[in-house]
Amino acid sequence: MRHLISLTVCLALAAAAGALAWLVDDSSQSWASVPPLVVLALLAFAVQWLAFVPAFVAQTEHYYDLTGSATYASVVILALLLGPAHPRACLLGLLIGIWFCRLGSFLFRRIKRDGKDGRFDAIKPNFGKFLLAWTLQGLWVFLTLLAALIAMLNPLEATLDAWALIGALIWLIGFSIEAIADAQKSAFKQAPGSRDQFIQSGLWAWSRHPNYFGEILLWSGICVIAWPSFSGWSYAGLISPLFVAWLLIKVSGIPLLEQRADQRWGGQDAYERYKANTPVLLPRPPRS
Repeated sequence: MRHLISLTVCLALAAAAGALAWLVDDSSQSWASVPPLVVLALLAFAVQWLAFVPAFVAQTEHYYDLTGSATYASVVILALLLGPAHPRACLLGLLIGIWFCRLGSFLFRRIKRDGKDGRFDAIKPNFGKFLLAWTLQGLWVFLTLLAALIAMLNPLEATLDAWALIGALIWLIGFSIEAIADAQKSAFKQAPGSRDQFIQSGLWAWSRHPNYFGEILLWSGICVIAWPSFSGWSYAGLISPLFVAWLLIKVSGIPLLEQRADQRWGGQDAYERYKANTPVLLPRPPRS
């Protein structure tokens, strides 16, 4: 019965994403009588469900993040093929491609080094919960990409303008912050004597989660680039950076990491000082 409920929830999430895509799509095109944005939404879930099968059989989450990156790649490439591939679409495809190649390879190297992702310890043996985790990743991919996909499928010729320049600059700042923060934490964890320590140097002295701040910022830049393509229902594309922020701040990012950090270092003077003096997300110069 529990498996049936989980399957129903997963199918409902995919159906809701497809309905949103159908509502928003204004490309006046179709692929096998289905609007292209709907095709892309369903592709995001299909890739996840295909990857889930061997992952559940082998009881491994090692390819979860890598599959996420592969899903981004599949959806973006198909969007470029289905759309007019104008300069704005190509810029969006390039920036998103750079992002998912870096983050996907980083996360895959990290899980291979660490041996596991603790978030999945309790849910891997449960068919329904593990399937839901993969389904939510499909939803994450589609909603995160929605603003970019709307612009990429827009049939009107879109030249690069001030919106594209400003958005690309915001993306670059966010991407740099995320990449630098990830590199700093990775180097810290590999340093001798760091096993039972927490990072509080570099960008991590400015924010307890600078990588997430960079992530939110770069997707905001993508939305700025896509802005001129919005009209009518397609303004729903604004959900993209808002969804990323909500997911990281309220659901699967900061809350889980803060809880694990509190369990590990809570009560230690150094950690309590760091937590009291360092903002959780928005960077601020460290106090002297």
